[in-house]
Amino acid sequence: MSLTFADVEAAAARIAGHAVVTPLIESPALNERLGARVLIKAETLQRVGAFKFRGAYNRLVQLSPEERRRRVVAFSSGNHAQGVALAARLLGMPALIVMPSDAPAIKVAATRGYGAEVRLYDRLTESREQIAAAIAAERGAVVVPAFDDPHIAAGQGTVGLEMVRQAQALGATFDLVLAPVSGGGLLAGISLAVKALSPATAIWGVEPAGFEDLRLSLEAGERVTIKPTGRSLCDALESPAPGVVTFPILKQALAGAVAITDPEVAEAMRYAFATLKLVVEPGGAVGLAALLTGKVKLNAGQTAGLVLSGGNVDPELFARVINGEI
Repeated sequence: MSLTFADVEAAAARIAGHAVVTPLIESPALNERLGARVLIKAETLQRVGAFKFRGAYNRLVQLSPEERRRRVVAFSSGNHAQGVALAARLLGMPALIVMPSDAPAIKVAATRGYGAEVRLYDRLTESREQIAAAIAAERGAVVVPAFDDPHIAAGQGTVGLEMVRQAQALGATFDLVLAPVSGGGLLAGISLAVKALSPATAIWGVEPAGFEDLRLSLEAGERVTIKPTGRSLCDALESPAPGVVTFPILKQALAGAVAITDPEVAEAMRYAFATLKLVVEPGGAVGLAALLTGKVKLNAGQTAGLVLSGGNVDPELFARVINGEI
């Protein structure tokens, strides 16, 4: 199915009363530093600590009674895993999540805490897609993708729907919106909502350096798959290619995509903690890093919408970042 703004509106109705309508907050200190206005969508305060619950609930709530009995299976390094686990628990269905053995311990523990069965795998030698497919075939389970699914992307798009309407309530209009991007579920959904409600708003994707598949895809005009040569501090954003469902939307809607290095991400996390008083995970902080570094330009008098997409970071890693060790 093709994805439309109407799908985002329908998702908003489905998740109402289940997902948190997260606040759109403002920091005078950040505004002063940038010489402009930034309205921050704090998805760190969403259920499971990240936006992923939105799409997971929108996908699972549409399963038939028979599908719910059979179980759902998903693969994720953390936030999608937690989103699916919690949505499944709320809807009374079993869930199995395939997670890398080096996923942040806090995310693995939380996924199990929501009642899901966790199957760990080695991301260097095993394929999570193949493992999930085998489990689905063996148990008759429904696979719930992390991003490349119209129902998932529509659910994530409710972030953008809320942002624009919350800004309007403040008398503000976004000149630009920034959000993290991996496979593109969040950014594609946000793009549909923002462009429908505020067509003149420029939308930027922000991805980790070394995982610039979206930028390369936009330049090529088609999906490009990269072969990463290392890891990123942003474990949640290590997708090698934009999604089949999401890329056509991103290609049409985006002003561009920029890449952020690990040191830039770490500095943004420190700024969020010290100045915004928010704990933001690496992948969730890339948009803030793009503004602080000037990689996405915000001119005087402009207003930006910034998505802080998640706050699930291992305490040990967070301590090292805050102490300036990274």
